[in-house]
Amino acid sequence: MKNLRILNKYILRYKWRLLVGIICVTCSNFFKARVPLEIGKALDFVLEEVQNFKGQSSNAEMFTDKLGSHLWQFGITVLVYALIMGVFMYFMRQTIIYNSRLIEYDLRKAIYDKYQELDISFFKKHNTGDLMSRIAEDVTKVRMYLGPAVLYGINLVSLFAMVIYAMVTTNPTLSLYTLLPLPFLSISIYMVSSVINKKSEAIQIQLATLTSFAQESYSGIQIIKSYVKEKSFGKAFAEESDLFKSKSLELAKVNAMFFPLMILLISTSTLLTILMGGIQVINGYATAGEIAQFIIYVNMLTWPVTAIGWIASIIQTAEASQKRINEFLDEKTKIANAKQPIEYLSGDITFENVSFTYPNSGITALKDISFTLKEGEKMIVVGKTASGKSTLAELMLRLYDPEAGSITIAGQNIKDLDLNQLRHAIGYVPQDVFLFSDSVSNNIRFGNHEADDNRVLDFAEHVSVKQDILNLPEQFETRVGERGVSLSGGQKQRVSIARALIKDPQIVILDDCLSAVDTATEQHILSYFKTALKDKSAIIITHRIFTTLDVDKVLVMGDGQIVEFGTPEELMKTGGFYYQMVTDELEENQVKTS
Repeated sequence: MKNLRILNKYILRYKWRLLVGIICVTCSNFFKARVPLEIGKALDFVLEEVQNFKGQSSNAEMFTDKLGSHLWQFGITVLVYALIMGVFMYFMRQTIIYNSRLIEYDLRKAIYDKYQELDISFFKKHNTGDLMSRIAEDVTKVRMYLGPAVLYGINLVSLFAMVIYAMVTTNPTLSLYTLLPLPFLSISIYMVSSVINKKSEAIQIQLATLTSFAQESYSGIQIIKSYVKEKSFGKAFAEESDLFKSKSLELAKVNAMFFPLMILLISTSTLLTILMGGIQVINGYATAGEIAQFIIYVNMLTWPVTAIGWIASIIQTAEASQKRINEFLDEKTKIANAKQPIEYLSGDITFENVSFTYPNSGITALKDISFTLKEGEKMIVVGKTASGKSTLAELMLRLYDPEAGSITIAGQNIKDLDLNQLRHAIGYVPQDVFLFSDSVSNNIRFGNHEADDNRVLDFAEHVSVKQDILNLPEQFETRVGERGVSLSGGQKQRVSIARALIKDPQIVILDDCLSAVDTATEQHILSYFKTALKDKSAIIITHRIFTTLDVDKVLVMGDGQIVEFGTPEELMKTGGFYYQMVTDELEENQVKTS
């Protein structure tokens, strides 16, 4: 249970509620253990009175009254015990089971907070289905340990203690024979527990695989349908499901061994009680009431003893699940937050000898990059595909940290700045546009939750998407679906631009944000950029040259290195890559207008 030790801090957090639960379980079992004692006394009383009556057969009415009166007393006593026991059982569930729900919430929150803390490389290494499986399925398995397993474990210990005490004080010899099968029970549980643990871990891993497969299939349903791959994906899913089924059946077979074994051992205890008890009654060492009392005690222990296997299975399953959870909780983020806020985050942006290799793929994206962008300047970044352009944006946002070199804003290394303040100061439009499954207005307002409806409409108009949205069924309250599936590529890009600019950032990074819009819309947005980006530092990553957009500097990337850097006028004189791009763009525009 070493992986479950991390839960001790949560258990201690609610220790008083757990303590009340233990008291309730103990009190419930105390009254439960009193019931067989009263029944044994009642049986001995009846047998004694019947024996006495045989010698006084003339006084039948007095015998009946006396017997009835005492039996009523016994019955009422047992009923009162049962009612009190029921009350304590109610409260033990309201404490221990409710306690497990509180810890379940805390554990899910801790995992969620950990997900928020971890850097982007972690999420590229683990698929979404696995993340969801650990926060959902694995936590549910752990809750079963914290709730039912703890409850029935405490119930087992307290009931055992009270019943064995009652049995030993009543008849030590008969107790020995009755409890003789229990050591064999312990040995069998020990032998099977390790098998359950291994099979439970294999099941949880396969469940994560199955969840990931399903999630990826649903996300890529458009591609699956367009390539007519429904049957092949269905077959692959069925194979993964069959593998999960076979692993689950293997565990079920192991678990199924417990219950017949428990019943066999309990039945053996009952037979030994009747056999040895009968011999003792014949020899005068025990009474019939004691035999009845012991039989009730044995049957009273049937479920707790049977539950040992069930509890062991839950604990081993929880151990396997908690191990998977701990793997994530023990992850250390590579992006540490210095939490050093400054009054105003703006100024010169400087890359000094920056190099970077993606940790998951091992691809070197940047090699010794150095440049400076003064406050308020605009710079376009161009270059061939996979030349490292988008990596510049990711490093600016500290989604990754460079392996070598430094990035500074206003003379301060961004590693020394508060991470939230840094990202809040940057308006970022990624190349791969992502919209949430929410209304259009909320997706725009995501950049600034305080923005009112009029401000949302204004920014939608600035980026030429307002009229498109007004044509939707519910206009700005239209839900865009998962990842904005109900909008076109150009509409998603424009909503993403509005989302970035509505936050009024000091620095703007636009990564190929106009690739899916038509020429007229592009010119309207570029015209707006002249005003919107006037006093802001801006890095515009693009595959095209915007001749109508005034920029201060141009950075040409190639194979992770700087090929050209300077003002547009300087680079036009060199006749290099930038000059060729501008020439091609002008020729293309002439062809379109002719």
